[in-house]
Amino acid sequence: MLRALRPVVILLAGVLLLAACGARPSRPAAGGAPATGPAPATTATTAPPAATDPPTSRPPPAWRVGARPLPLRPDGFGQVLPTPPQLRNRRLPTVDRLPPPPGGRFRSAVRPISPAIRARMGASWSPACPVRLADLRYLTVSFRGFDGRAHTGELVVNRRVADQVVSVFARLYRAAFPIEEMRLVTTADLEAHPTGDGNNTAAFVCRAARQQRRWSAHAYGLAVDVNPFQNPYARGDLVLPELASSYLDRGRARPGMIRPGDVVTTAFAAVGWTWGGTWRSPIDRMHFSATGN
Repeated sequence: MLRALRPVVILLAGVLLLAACGARPSRPAAGGAPATGPAPATTATTAPPAATDPPTSRPPPAWRVGARPLPLRPDGFGQVLPTPPQLRNRRLPTVDRLPPPPGGRFRSAVRPISPAIRARMGASWSPACPVRLADLRYLTVSFRGFDGRAHTGELVVNRRVADQVVSVFARLYRAAFPIEEMRLVTTADLEAHPTGDGNNTAAFVCRAARQQRRWSAHAYGLAVDVNPFQNPYARGDLVLPELASSYLDRGRARPGMIRPGDVVTTAFAAVGWTWGGTWRSPIDRMHFSATGN
């Protein structure tokens, strides 16, 4: 009788062993805590797949210039913050405000300030400025964007230097030196809350020199700032634009930067202008002027 029951006992022991194996705890959950009971039969097919890409592998979102106001410092400038990843090698495309030059060839024009241009300038000029409106000129010049395409920019400068400025930008165009934006300074620019990400190549604006009481060379139409973000101003703990600190490292060459002896400094030197990048304090890498200041 016992001999006859032995196969049945062995069979029942095997069934119980399989049941015990099936009751083992499942793998730890996503948070690392082990499961407390048997996993449902559908767990393997309904659980979402584990993420395989680290968060840092995702491309940063596109940057919108002027969309993020900065906290203010006591001096009225924005707080200097680390350069966002999207702007550490800045190559934003140019938005065409004027028709590109036909045929992709360099084009330029020098005109008096018309009523329409005067209206667009807004508060950037007033009768209190040290230069008359009649002594300013409206320039259009071709430039190459970081997108490699030809664009048309606009500047207001003193009539005495209009032809010089045109000759400089003609050389930059032939050399394919990239410029992101070149448009008039308007009331909206002067009244905007600091965002620290502007990059407008511009000339005339009636203002005092930064952190000083005397008129800037810009207030006479005798200075041009080129690619401010790639060529920031620095004095003490102030960096302008406020998000451009990455570009204080001049040992890391990136497109749009101005360097000693390059086409930008050479072109301005050829017309007798000086570069603020050679100053000791402040160091104004974007700034070229006919007055030396």
